[in-house]
Amino acid sequence: MISEFDLIAQFFTRPTRRASLGIGDDCALLTPSLGHQIAISCDMLVAGTHFFSDTDPRDLGHKSLAVNLSDLAAMGAKPIAFTLALALPAPDAAWLRPFSEGMFALADQHDCELIGGDTTRGPLNICITVFGEVAAGQALRRDHAQMGDDIWVSGTLGDARLALAGMRNELKLDPHTLSKAAARLHSPSPRVALGLALRGIAHAAIDISDGLAGDLKHILERSRLGATIEVDALPAGAMLSSQPMELRRQFILGGGDDYELCFTAPPSSRAAILDAANSTGTPVTRVGMIEQLPGLRLIDSMGSQVASSSGSFDHFLTK
Repeated sequence: MISEFDLIAQFFTRPTRRASLGIGDDCALLTPSLGHQIAISCDMLVAGTHFFSDTDPRDLGHKSLAVNLSDLAAMGAKPIAFTLALALPAPDAAWLRPFSEGMFALADQHDCELIGGDTTRGPLNICITVFGEVAAGQALRRDHAQMGDDIWVSGTLGDARLALAGMRNELKLDPHTLSKAAARLHSPSPRVALGLALRGIAHAAIDISDGLAGDLKHILERSRLGATIEVDALPAGAMLSSQPMELRRQFILGGGDDYELCFTAPPSSRAAILDAANSTGTPVTRVGMIEQLPGLRLIDSMGSQVASSSGSFDHFLTK
């Protein structure tokens, strides 16, 4: 049987690279660059709520960190370090090894090091706190949208929700479609490079974790503005794009688990945004406009109103 400290030493201890003090003491120590602020975000993934208990541990290690890095991307913050709090039913080396490998593979891509955390026995629960840095005054915030801003979305939307529908037997999907869509659900790509490139260009941003319609409303509420979105301009995922229109709209607007960026910027910045997208290899689509009238309005390609009940996922209201 692996002890708690053997578990940490075997699977989660690595040489310190950027932290002043890493794993092994009561606290880790971080020293931010001169003139920078520390951006901090925490996400918890619970078996049965955020992932199936039989999810591949390598994918789960990747996603556990990816959802946190996506929050840094939405703030335009550069990843520095993270902590891991992990509850396990049992210290299973056959599960821990691929989990840690998947997590560290993504961490290494973003030069983000594990500097501490906690382990305990209990139902499978993964909680990561991530730390980034951003030059003072340059963070992309939800409350900085301005009237007349374009609304942009990175990547594509809806394939993760399509995969979830297939796994829950809400829809019958062929094996190829399910496999391709599931890759978006299990292995999201945090748009860190795009978030960094948008500093000084975009006004406001948020990552799309709980559905575009609901997440965009957070920007609108915090900025005290409204918006109109052209629903048929929204970029559907490769697998979702072959589904019926009603389903496409539903999953694009309210699907969640996309971990793309939704951001606003003035029309004068369109060329700069396309340059940022090209330089980071991240497709972006302009999908709407920020307006003075509060609320979110949805229109089709002909300008007709589209009714929708899509909103953010809520852990206490959504079954």
